[in-house]
Amino acid sequence: MSAVEPDMEDLYQEKKRVRNPLVPLGALMTAGVLTAGLISFRRGNSQLGQVLMRARVVVQGATVALMVGTAYYYGDNPWKK
Repeated sequence: MSAVEPDMEDLYQEKKRVRNPLVPLGALMTAGVLTAGLISFRRGNSQLGQVLMRARVVVQGATVALMVGTAYYYGDNPWKK
């Protein structure tokens, strides 16, 4: 009873996830653009702040697309579990 079948051990081993080094870079870019936008709003330059907020949305969307694309490329389809 104390011996564990080798097949059961294989079932419980987690798959090693591949990490994309560009995802943290995208997160830092998003945080940087957000910070710059908030600072420009606070200083009264609302036009520049608005442009930076739009840029943040684009960078954030690209980061999410990169994460989903990496997961899909390496076989972890996020829509089929």
